[in-house]
Amino acid sequence: MKVAVSGKGGAGKTFIAACLASALSSRGFKVLAIDADPSPNLAFMLGLSPSEAAALKPISEDRELIQRKTSTGYPGVYRLSFTVDDVVEGYATPTPLGPSLLVMGTVKAESGCTCPANALLRALMHHLVLDRGEAVVMDMEAGVEHLGRGTAKHVDCMLIVAEPSHRSLSTALKIHELARALGIPSIKAVGNKVAGPDDRELIAGFLRRGGLEAAGFVPFDEAVAEADRRGVSPLLLKPKPKGVEAAEALLSALPAEA
Repeated sequence: MKVAVSGKGGAGKTFIAACLASALSSRGFKVLAIDADPSPNLAFMLGLSPSEAAALKPISEDRELIQRKTSTGYPGVYRLSFTVDDVVEGYATPTPLGPSLLVMGTVKAESGCTCPANALLRALMHHLVLDRGEAVVMDMEAGVEHLGRGTAKHVDCMLIVAEPSHRSLSTALKIHELARALGIPSIKAVGNKVAGPDDRELIAGFLRRGGLEAAGFVPFDEAVAEADRRGVSPLLLKPKPKGVEAAEALLSALPAEA
């Protein structure tokens, strides 16, 4: 099962992606978590320290690998069919919460276009063959641009995270529209940071009018917010915050074959 988690910046997609990856791992799945956001934070959410996260080598910084995998010899044209097992073996890092983590990398000043790295990611999701009991959870770049690049085209399910605001919900519907155009088989929405019944109804009603049902809701949790302020992953807190429990319960929203 390959799952992509998308949404407007600030909606909480990295938190949801980490909770899903951790929950799948705790249920015995072999999980590969992919941080495809140019502003990567999934390592922190999965329990790595700031120094450990900083030591990770992003795929986008390995120019030799990208050149070897994607080059066709023609400028602006990238090869999309190649083996990917060595990419996972060479770059996936174990995390304290169970999943292995693959970081695509960030954009640096004057580093040029990320097109080759995105071509590699698109091919990785296409050619990565999963056995029973294996899963990939991908934290996508915020917003809609990644859908134009097709990096999530070959996932089985996309979860779109939205908080109770007009901009976040509008972005969710745009993501839904583009994900449908890509032919993603299962597309579902998640309401996050829900403070009460009014927020829940706002999210459900807005999405419903756009043809998208909310598959689940995660409450606003002060413990999660405080952990973020302190620079601590909320997934490491004991007892487990109610927000984490609700996010992990979103596993039931995934297709049955997961």
